[in-house]
Amino acid sequence: MNNFNWTSFTKKIAIKAELSDLYDAWTIPRELEKWFLNKAVYYSHDGTQVPRNENIKQNDVYEWSWFLFDVVEKGKVIQANGKDQLQFSFAGNCIVEVKLTQHDENVIVELSQSHIPTDDQSKRNIRLGCDSGWSFFLVNLKSVYEGGLDLRNKDEMLKGMLNN
Repeated sequence: MNNFNWTSFTKKIAIKAELSDLYDAWTIPRELEKWFLNKAVYYSHDGTQVPRNENIKQNDVYEWSWFLFDVVEKGKVIQANGKDQLQFSFAGNCIVEVKLTQHDENVIVELSQSHIPTDDQSKRNIRLGCDSGWSFFLVNLKSVYEGGLDLRNKDEMLKGMLNN
């Protein structure tokens, strides 16, 4: 474990979908709720709420919540280029970058999370926890956009499953 990178990780998945649809999946609040979140709320720089069916922009701030968790994640959109790249703060001062690249009939979704602190709690909860969480949600993104099946568990009686 001495050479293990505790400060960042990258995940990739190939999805048969339109690049523009996958960009929208990451940048339209209503679309984020189809595969990732229970509730996605964004506010523009002037404090007004971004409409649920419009793309977010650089400097917008967010409040996210998931099914079965009483946590509200807050962060800021660092970059949103309107086409194939998004960057936002996450889990405190971490940075998540999403890049979309067309490859034949697939779009490669590459997610990188960096600036992870190296204290034991951050190693466990952010480095390992987020790695696991993003892995599931990227698979769910593929499932929703290729076949329409949302794999998330939303049953309050079944907490602690792989899919929540």
